[in-house]
Amino acid sequence: MSSKVNLFICLFILHLCAAASVRGHKIGIYEIKKGDFTVKVTNFGARVISVLLPDKHGKIGDVVLGYDTIKEYENDTSSFGAIVGRVANRIGGAQFTLNGTLYKLIANDGNNTIHGGPKGFSHVIWKVSKYEKDGPHPHITLTYHSADGEQGFPGDLLVSVTYALKDPYKLSVVMKGKALNKATPVNLAQHTYWNIGGHTSGNILSNVIQIFASQITLVDQHLIPTGALAPVKNTPYDFLKPRKVGSQINKLQNGYDINYALDSSENMKPVAIVYDKKSGRVMDLQASAPGVQFYTANSLIKKGKGGYVYQPHAALCLETQGFPDAVNHPNFPSTIVTPGKSYIHKMLYTFSITK
Repeated sequence: MSSKVNLFICLFILHLCAAASVRGHKIGIYEIKKGDFTVKVTNFGARVISVLLPDKHGKIGDVVLGYDTIKEYENDTSSFGAIVGRVANRIGGAQFTLNGTLYKLIANDGNNTIHGGPKGFSHVIWKVSKYEKDGPHPHITLTYHSADGEQGFPGDLLVSVTYALKDPYKLSVVMKGKALNKATPVNLAQHTYWNIGGHTSGNILSNVIQIFASQITLVDQHLIPTGALAPVKNTPYDFLKPRKVGSQINKLQNGYDINYALDSSENMKPVAIVYDKKSGRVMDLQASAPGVQFYTANSLIKKGKGGYVYQPHAALCLETQGFPDAVNHPNFPSTIVTPGKSYIHKMLYTFSITK
């Protein structure tokens, strides 16, 4: 083979690698750090894969569930740490009608669609558009262009998420979306599995939680909302006052997996506070979304980081969101974004220590 051919092949390969990098097709792991507070993110699914912070004894621990390798995330079916979309949670019957057109989606939860379909935003490669590892403003911004018809959804959609560390021990998450040419439902959610005692500390049933919501969206046997809201008072769903996650979980068939309609109408509203006595860690969550899915990893059995096997209730998820199946319930807050309008969903996690 001539040297000219060899040179051509090398240049061609370099061109392909550069093009893949520009398109955001290269999967990487990115760290943002502020003192002893560290968050690691991958652009595969825009996932949070590690959150490191001290406990009451000053010992650093990882408080999110996850895997050791990208390959495991590629095969993940639990949405560990991911941004889920184009529409988080469930859409009944895997279809909806918008502006007179029936859109049929790909069912991946029985006859329903969950978290955007079998290849939702949790299973695509996002482009890293901004990245500052440390310094005064550590942050990373990831972007993704969802094409018209992707997973059955209408219109081209540009989405982004920015993870940023603030003082002291604050993690900001800002999700944005812009419809380019058609009206479309948009409901992005951050799906991290939290165990603030540490990801290897066992179950979260002894965590104390307070959820600032006096109503839930009722669901049928397939976890599809009926369209009705119900008060949590005098039910196992009542966390208006702080109590242990496991204090009434045995009254439910599997555990918690329900959307709470948050009480506050403020832009950034209180969502929940979680406290782990053994570690002393406290996680306070605020968000701009109208609801939060409280999920206690009810059927989880996964081999995770370091070979540790995660069992049911090894973590909890607090997925702030628009209401599930809102596209099929006109009485729910709308999740439709039209061209020229922007979608924005803000979350703020504040971590602290109680000794």
